[in-house]
Amino acid sequence: MLKENYNVIGVMSGTSLDGVDIAHVTFFKNSAEWQFQIHEATTIPYPKEWEDLLRNAIYLNSEALQALNFSYTNFLGKLIDDFIQQHAIKDLDAVCSHGHTVLHQPDLGYTLQIGNLPVLADLVKLPVVCDFRVQDVSLGGQGAPLVPIGDHYLFAAYDQCINLGGFSNISMIEDGKRISFDICPVNVLLNPIAQELGFAYDNKGKLAKSGDVHSELLQQLNTLSFYQQKAPKSLGMEWVIKEVHPILNFYSIPRTDLLRTLVEHIAIQIASVLIQNSKVLFTGGGCYHQFLMERIAFHAPLVQIEIPEPKIIDFKEALIFGFLGLLKLRNEVNVLKSVTGASKDHSSGIILTPN
Repeated sequence: MLKENYNVIGVMSGTSLDGVDIAHVTFFKNSAEWQFQIHEATTIPYPKEWEDLLRNAIYLNSEALQALNFSYTNFLGKLIDDFIQQHAIKDLDAVCSHGHTVLHQPDLGYTLQIGNLPVLADLVKLPVVCDFRVQDVSLGGQGAPLVPIGDHYLFAAYDQCINLGGFSNISMIEDGKRISFDICPVNVLLNPIAQELGFAYDNKGKLAKSGDVHSELLQQLNTLSFYQQKAPKSLGMEWVIKEVHPILNFYSIPRTDLLRTLVEHIAIQIASVLIQNSKVLFTGGGCYHQFLMERIAFHAPLVQIEIPEPKIIDFKEALIFGFLGLLKLRNEVNVLKSVTGASKDHSSGIILTPN
């Protein structure tokens, strides 16, 4: 008989390179509904050397990538083990880890998340559920987004769920099916520009707010072909480098104007997918960019925007990767074909056990 309660660690590293999110979560089934409680949770910022390594990993050859994968798995294992020891967490069922995406081109049939090597289970001395994307890509799917299964079971009270991280993505019910897709880049564009100005990020959007919109650049960004594509669809750094960076590099404008224009672009793209008179849950680091949230509200005045407590803003993805791992342990569907475009619903991920 399957358990009704699970005690797990969820781990997530996003494309914005803010750091590693680690959350201790318990899940319990009440009748047919899953509920959760986030206990200890933290974001461990990347040291500068790791941030640089991960940002440039897309350019490495296969041998260098293998070496990075091994080093990163060891780095991640120590962070997780330290977290468990620091909080004296006992009786864990599993560590459920996304790893860090360095390559994602599902249309070419591959995706790579480093940090998912078998040694991870030995380092944390626990079962590890990880590598959730590869199977979906092999089944013809995008391998992303994976969070919507959690939206479906844990946040069903909302008409739409949007995460504002390195990229923005949305999850909702359409024609009786859960669908999801990436909307546009967010922090993968905003943070590096803020860093050019000497800041780790644009605190509350103050830098962007001080700039002016460059109308020609805004128009060019808004006409990128990705925005006309139908779901399922997903974005990766390869797309940003190929499609967005050349446009941004063409314009020699003040960095604050560039930030202001990008914020307007992001707000327009997000507002364009929102359902009128809907209740929308926003999570992810972008929620703290007050100016961006103001611009989204401006472009979607009939939408009820809800920002939850900080633990859910910051750790919803780590929470849901914990949930994906739980479903894998139960051999239950954790990836929906209606979301990723795979040939079938499936239970994705691998289970590693310590030696």
